Amino acid sequence: MKDGPDIARIGALIGDPARANILSALMSGKALTATELAAEAGITGQTASSHLKKLQEGGLLVQAKQGRHRYFTLSGPDVGTTLEALMGLAARKGHLRTRTGPRDPAMRTSRVCYDHLAGDMAVRIFDSLQTRDFLKITQDKGGLGLTASGEDFVTGFGVDLAGLRLSRRPICRACLDWSERRNHLAGSLGAALLVRFQEEGWLRREKDSRVVHISSHGHENLNRLFPSSLD
Repeated sequence: MKDGPDIARIGALIGDPARANILSALMSGKALTATELAAEAGITGQTASSHLKKLQEGGLLVQAKQGRHRYFTLSGPDVGTTLEALMGLAARKGHLRTRTGPRDPAMRTSRVCYDHLAGDMAVRIFDSLQTRDFLKITQDKGGLGLTASGEDFVTGFGVDLAGLRLSRRPICRACLDWSERRNHLAGSLGAALLVRFQEEGWLRREKDSRVVHISSHGHENLNRLFPSSLD
């Protein structure tokens, strides 16, 4: 056995269809009960409990008890980023599940990727930040950082950059968008921007879904704030 990270174990945990459905359901960032996750995976409650135990032991899920209920979430944003990248790999290699209808185009347009925005608008935002030299490649964890002008831009938009620096989480991280097959912005800044967009009332989360609906007012302001070179 060679030394190093055991990707085979992680791959086996994610590779089971029921566990993959459970993890995908938690990509919304919401905490869900075992009963809700069993329904998402199309399995019995007893079978779900077995899968949830394995995912917890593997470090991919955490649980919290509230009253009589147990709620499960992904153990961190790195798990969400990994799942999004695997979705992109599956899409590029033609490993696609049956389309479920109008919800799929909505998912591709704009959705939540654990705690940050994904989809075509998110890719536009990332491209705009790069084109205007607000992002730079770094040697730090995450491999991406803000330039001085980028720091001025995000603080001017109301992001508490000083507060983000107190966290051990990377401020900026590129996350490969599974539908666009290009990067969108993750990290604590990606999460903070999603919060600010919601505070401004530019978008709303669809109930019990990863889908995000951007209002016409939101589109107007996001396009103004993050201009594209194609405009």
